Amino acid sequence: MSARSLTHSIRARALLRTPRTAQGFSTRSNLRAADHGDHYDPPTGWLFGVKPGQKYQKEGWENMWYYGFIGSLLAAGVAYVFKPDTSIQTWALEEARRRLEAEGILEDPDKVKK
Repeated sequence: MSARSLTHSIRARALLRTPRTAQGFSTRSNLRAADHGDHYDPPTGWLFGVKPGQKYQKEGWENMWYYGFIGSLLAAGVAYVFKPDTSIQTWALEEARRRLEAEGILEDPDKVKK
């Protein structure tokens, strides 16, 4: 038997074989372990589900999320502003200035002129 006919026969068997747990596309799920009922809120037609004239009531987690998110943004901004300058350009400029001052080409700005 040639290699080509062998691969064709294996492929044909694999295509004809159907899995035993074959399930078509469906809306029901066989896994019910973590199902706590239907969580679908039908559309009411109102923006965010609040009717005009009613006051929105915040949920318990909202204030904590807002303050935590804004606080972390502020902390990250402060850390970014006060981070040390570790760029290669700054180092090279300081090194060049130090070498030029050591050779006497550039005057030391810290020296007081008399």
